[in-house]
Amino acid sequence: MKILVVDDEKDVQFLFEQRFRKEIKSGEMEILFAFSGEEALAFMKKHEHEAVLILSDINMPGMSGLELLKHIKEKYEKPPPIVMMITAYGDDENYDYAMKLGADDFLTKPLDFTSLKEKLKTRIV
Repeated sequence: MKILVVDDEKDVQFLFEQRFRKEIKSGEMEILFAFSGEEALAFMKKHEHEAVLILSDINMPGMSGLELLKHIKEKYEKPPPIVMMITAYGDDENYDYAMKLGADDFLTKPLDFTSLKEKLKTRIV
């Protein structure tokens, strides 16, 4: 399973690679990284439908995660990737808007990686 993690904080890459070390090593998961919404769209244009799941931060400079979500849900129809939004701000306004745009889940930072792994198993299997 290919997962695209979109976050402007580059240290997120190390964190995900550590927390999913076993799954990456076994080949169960391949985790790719984009450090902006624009970089994520460029990846998706070049590798359409390779990423079955996108984990995107909401608050990023340039294109926000919500703008990215809107673009993904409008453009990628068959089948659209699963998109889980991640934010440090668990406010109702961001949650409601993300769900309205078609987010499949909404996670708050700091991420509970045990819970995330369970969600990934139930979403993808």
